[in-house]
Amino acid sequence: MADRYSRCVALGLPSVLPGGQPSVGDLIRSPAPSFSFEFFPPKTEEGERQLWQAIRELESLRPSFVSITYGAGGSTRDTTVAVTERIATETTLVAMAHLTAVDHSVAELRNVIGRYASVGVRNVLALRGDPPGDPQAEWVAHPAGFGYAEELVYLIRESGDFCVGVAAFPEKHPRSPDFASDVHYFVRKCRAGAAFAITQFFFDWADWARLRDAVVRQGCDVPIVPGVMPVTNVRQIERFAQLSGAEFPRDLAERLWAVADDPAAVRQIGVEVATALSTRLLAEGAPGIHFITLNRSTATREVWHNLRVGAHV
Repeated sequence: MADRYSRCVALGLPSVLPGGQPSVGDLIRSPAPSFSFEFFPPKTEEGERQLWQAIRELESLRPSFVSITYGAGGSTRDTTVAVTERIATETTLVAMAHLTAVDHSVAELRNVIGRYASVGVRNVLALRGDPPGDPQAEWVAHPAGFGYAEELVYLIRESGDFCVGVAAFPEKHPRSPDFASDVHYFVRKCRAGAAFAITQFFFDWADWARLRDAVVRQGCDVPIVPGVMPVTNVRQIERFAQLSGAEFPRDLAERLWAVADDPAAVRQIGVEVATALSTRLLAEGAPGIHFITLNRSTATREVWHNLRVGAHV
């Protein structure tokens, strides 16, 4: 029997999930572009202070939703659930939780899904996840767990009224043999029940457009929201690019390294590049922008302001 969310989608009706929050899938499919922010669970008291400062500063921008990442191997499981619950209950924000299959048995995954449901969080981004410790190490499935995100999508959807999203990779997943294979597996995740997708960060709008077009040719109309990371630290972004397989354009790297010791200058370039990328993506039909904030608000707020001014809103 189809769940309430599926019935609403089939009828073209807006859906409110158990717990009272709207489905992220519906928010992304709305006529106006969605703007959303991604945070990660803090590991220290200072990190927690920084996170909540960023959340409060970005809350005033009234984003469509915010997401909370899930540490490799479930290393931040309890903190992720706690932060997501607090956002859902103490702010005006729509909270979406991440969940990864890595190092978890199916029983453990069911437990986390139940914990999310118990605090009213029914929007979940289903990810296979990277190996803990070394993201580039060999990926080994838990003996009682899953080997693919597709299986996790099925599990979440079978667990009740949930809106499920998945990851997308404009430049292909670093473990995929080629782009065509990556598109094939992405479409399978969508057909397992995903209502939307959010991409890994990237720098070339054409990579997103190529992925979008390839997916449409496969008969899949799941909206793909581009993930954009405003650069604020050149060493950090270079490391992230190496780990994720994203191409770090040489001309951008040279500009950033030239001012690497000047944080304000790095942020200015990062805001400029993220604004230009986001503007082009929206012009090409992207359903919204998902900002990867790294728990800081200044650069993201500047990009958001630039986009609003550019749209004359």
